[in-house]
Amino acid sequence: MAKAKPGPGSSQVREHIPPNGPRWLICDGQGLRQLAQAGLAWLEHHESGINALNVFPVPDGDTGTNMMLTMRSACDEVGHSADHHAGRMARALAHGALMGARGNSGVILSQLLRGFARAVGELEAFDAAAFVRGLSEGRDTAYKGVMRPVEGTILTVACAAAAAAEEAVKDTNELRQIMERVVARSHEAVALTPSLLPILRDAGVVDAGGQGLAILLEGMLRAMRGESLEAGAARVSQPSQPGTLPSQLEPRQEGYGYDVQFLLRGHNLDIDEVRAAIGAMGESTLVVGDANTIKVHVHVHDPGVPLSYGASKGTLSDVVVENMQEQYQRFIADRLQLPEPGNGQIASKDIASPAPSIAVVAIMAGAGLARVFSHDLGAAAIVDGGQSMNPSTEEILRAVESVPSDRVIILPNNRNVILAAEQARKLSPKSVAVVPTQTIPEGVAAMLALDPTGELDQMAARMTEAAREVTSGEVTTATRAVNLDGVQVEAGQIIGLVAGTLVAAGSHRDEVVIATLEHMGLDHEPRHVTLYYGDSVQPPEARTLAASLQSRYPQHEIEVIEGGQPYYHYLLSVE
Repeated sequence: MAKAKPGPGSSQVREHIPPNGPRWLICDGQGLRQLAQAGLAWLEHHESGINALNVFPVPDGDTGTNMMLTMRSACDEVGHSADHHAGRMARALAHGALMGARGNSGVILSQLLRGFARAVGELEAFDAAAFVRGLSEGRDTAYKGVMRPVEGTILTVACAAAAAAEEAVKDTNELRQIMERVVARSHEAVALTPSLLPILRDAGVVDAGGQGLAILLEGMLRAMRGESLEAGAARVSQPSQPGTLPSQLEPRQEGYGYDVQFLLRGHNLDIDEVRAAIGAMGESTLVVGDANTIKVHVHVHDPGVPLSYGASKGTLSDVVVENMQEQYQRFIADRLQLPEPGNGQIASKDIASPAPSIAVVAIMAGAGLARVFSHDLGAAAIVDGGQSMNPSTEEILRAVESVPSDRVIILPNNRNVILAAEQARKLSPKSVAVVPTQTIPEGVAAMLALDPTGELDQMAARMTEAAREVTSGEVTTATRAVNLDGVQVEAGQIIGLVAGTLVAAGSHRDEVVIATLEHMGLDHEPRHVTLYYGDSVQPPEARTLAASLQSRYPQHEIEVIEGGQPYYHYLLSVE
């Protein structure tokens, strides 16, 4: 692989920010770009630790991954830019973050960058006062972007960071000194999140999104100090050569490369070994799963490398290889015809003879669930993701733009996808509504209430109401020990959740399914119960369980459907 040649400002931060020496009085576009890259590098090193802060001991605690991929998209947007204009650079970063935003934490991060870009405006370089305005505007924009802001989250940490900057600028005009107080206050705010959210206190964790933001800011501070951004570096270390950023932060010149995804199936797979091997091959790495099934996602310049490695370890399925450079160029030039990054507007091409009916875009993970929504229920497009991998705003937007209708409803089917779906709605030139389904069963109920020829807003309201009539449950394997909601859980146990509340734990899967259903309102009134079994359950096992349930609850109608979803043995629906 050819080594990237350094462009203007690519090797020495102090050549461009601050131009008057290492006191950091102002910062230009190249400085901002490298600070963002430094924040990303530090976030990448802490990704797994942030993921582990998930409140519930479920295998999809992906806050760290969502924030990392969101920030990766922001940095990809400016990776080859030689622009020294701070305002344009900030807008490009915000635009990249918005398109790549994944999960609630990623969307909120994109809004923080959007507010900062608005405050920096047309400045060629920003000083301390403008920097503080940027943090304050970012905080305000993020709060406005959430329908019901909750304290004890990333929003609280953003608020503390802005407040620290507002206080610090009264005493100093040096950006580095202000950032030092911002980072210190951010970590203090993270430590206080359990006192603001009882569920964090009960789970024994701090807020993952808040921790991610503090880590991101800390990485920027380390760059300002000239400290190491290597994985094993201590939080506070002696500065190396002032203003030098490590060479691995420099953008590559080969383009975006390939997005490679596949499922690796085998026996006694060593997930730590696979994660280390895949991580050494490329970037934006995600390796999750267990000893039998591992999901791999990685960006590489030679897709054959991870595929050959995977094939040497087991059997590959659901293989996806996408040329990201062509994909990006096509998306920008052909589909969206984007104006200058960051102005918040998207102009589309003319939509030729759109179909009059409402099209539905649904988000889910699992081939069986995809068949249910597309073949049985008539969804026009399926976006892969949800419990195991939250899709980005851009991925959802692409699906919306691909359907042959100018009226579209998005079903997120996951509480952590709703904000990204809302961003896609705002960006699309089509008439789009988001029905805020939080689970797959809610999405099914919403689809059954759809009249494709109806009025968009009325249909969205009807589908939202239908989704509320369903009680949803989940059965999975605990990733760690915890005492939560009055339930004692040991790592490796089977657990059941109902509407986001931990209700059961045990050693036997079928017993936990029954206990979970008991918490879902199975009384004497006839109910329709549906079990969507995941890729860890064999069809005969699911049918045997269904027969046992039918015998146990003869007054209810029991249905079993192949879902194919990863990590969750069963998704349960009672209506």
